[in-house]
Amino acid sequence: MSIADNIHRLNAELAGTATRLCVVTKTHPVELLQEAYYAGARCFGENRPQEMAAKQPQLPPDVEWHLIGQLQTNKVKLLAPFVHTIQSIDSLKLLREINKHAAANNRVINGLLQFHIAQEENKSGLTLAEAEEILTATEFPQLQNVRLTGVMGVATFTSDEAQLRQEFLMLHGYFDHLKDTYFAHAPAFRDISMGMSGDYKLAVAEGSTLVRVGSAIFGSRG
Repeated sequence: MSIADNIHRLNAELAGTATRLCVVTKTHPVELLQEAYYAGARCFGENRPQEMAAKQPQLPPDVEWHLIGQLQTNKVKLLAPFVHTIQSIDSLKLLREINKHAAANNRVINGLLQFHIAQEENKSGLTLAEAEEILTATEFPQLQNVRLTGVMGVATFTSDEAQLRQEFLMLHGYFDHLKDTYFAHAPAFRDISMGMSGDYKLAVAEGSTLVRVGSAIFGSRG
């Protein structure tokens, strides 16, 4: 099936749910991103700031660029002029840096708090206690140029559906707690980014609002 066929199929599957498709375009050439764009994709997820910054000028201006990989503070300035959402926020230090560069560009950048939900230690992300430490920090309300809009998590790489459901349920629980406790009056705080090519159907069933799908669209990389 073509890239366009795969995108149309995924959008048809997501129709009637609260879930949007974010096409993971990392390592793929601009020509394939253009194919995805002409098939209707507008949310593109990249892992590396340099790669995203190189591709961005070659795509139309209405692409919503999401950074889904870990972000070092010294790379924020590369993305600040155009990035829509940084899905991998895992420290107050990073929030501070995003805020600084967003302000310098007269922008507000969206961000998701990334939680560690997998059983694999090498996956990054916050604990609930660490997230609450960020949200209760005295300087947090002063960060006016970065807007937290939800949570993100990467599930364990496994075919065990019960385990995946449990991890997605955990992330949804974190979202509900943060929404009730800190963002009750913030309608923009509404995203739960979870689910990838191998497990997005389970994630949708557990309340994902954003699935990050790459190989199910472009085919698996060699």
